[in-house]
Amino acid sequence: MDVNWKKYFAGKKIFITGAAGTVGKEIVKQLNTLEPEELRLMDNNETEMFFLMEYYKNKNICCFLGDVRDQGKVEKLSAGIDVIIHCAAFKHVILSEYNPFDVVQTNIIGVENIIKAASTCEVKCVMFTSSDKAVNPTNVMGTSKLMGEKLITAANAVKNGGCTVFSSTRFGNVMGSRGSVVPLFMRQIKNGGPVTLTDKRMTRFVMTVEEASRLVLQAVVISQGGEVFITKMPVVKIPDLAEAMIDILAPRYGYKTQEIEIIETGAKAGEKLYEELMTEDEVQRAIELEDMFALTPAFKSIYESINYDYSNMVYGKVKKSYISASEIPLDKQALKKYLIENKVIERVEENYYGGTV
Repeated sequence: MDVNWKKYFAGKKIFITGAAGTVGKEIVKQLNTLEPEELRLMDNNETEMFFLMEYYKNKNICCFLGDVRDQGKVEKLSAGIDVIIHCAAFKHVILSEYNPFDVVQTNIIGVENIIKAASTCEVKCVMFTSSDKAVNPTNVMGTSKLMGEKLITAANAVKNGGCTVFSSTRFGNVMGSRGSVVPLFMRQIKNGGPVTLTDKRMTRFVMTVEEASRLVLQAVVISQGGEVFITKMPVVKIPDLAEAMIDILAPRYGYKTQEIEIIETGAKAGEKLYEELMTEDEVQRAIELEDMFALTPAFKSIYESINYDYSNMVYGKVKKSYISASEIPLDKQALKKYLIENKVIERVEENYYGGTV
């Protein structure tokens, strides 16, 4: 952790929504080492919140059941808070297609509730966690996350002299998170295969949950208002990921690597062959930092009073969009090293088979 992070978060009161989710829990874990005065956690998952409460017996960590749809609850928990990190969201694409109005209530109205509560309670900073699905969205979930980003940026223009800084982070696949491909491949390998790929041409940006959480905390520290922060991350070919996991796991589960078959099932409706994190249009207003990009707002004239200046800037224009298909992917050996060194397999086993925290 950067020493400036500890200086920033020490003594602060921080409210985290979606605290029982994969990224939410890791943010709590990292923040707990930075000596905040209080961590106020909220989630609507009763069981997971109970486990969090049992795990953290610190007096400065307070667990609450609640939903971002509930404006009154959100405002009550925002009182006296310095920083809000908003992780709560519906994230599964197919479920969102079947339940679009619920997605609007959580992913859009929920963001509005956070903005209103933060403004009313004079919170210093709000950080919204977005998704690669917000880039050129093809589905309800992605569109709702894009709307969330736009609302957060626009909140800086309509705060009427308020003190709150509103910004977003946008990241790709969190390896080992619930619903991601890593747990699926693990289950398939454990059962002797086959491992199923929808299309062998697919590439994806990847990051660990620790990296995703660090991005969020770093963005809180450096945000000026209205930006969308995008971390730089490695790219993998999905077939290489499957092969690397088979190499690691097949012997552990009592199989020879050649016994585990990989089959192609065909791309799902709306599924992209590549992942986009920054479009050609966004490149024109992007600032490159050492380990991330900061996308400044599109309507420059509205945000003239904000100085987008960062200590770790890479000088020179950003020259191209950030798309997985145009980046050099990790080779299979480098990918195996990444999985092992970051303990991705162990984290999945812990979350799915050995407990919740």
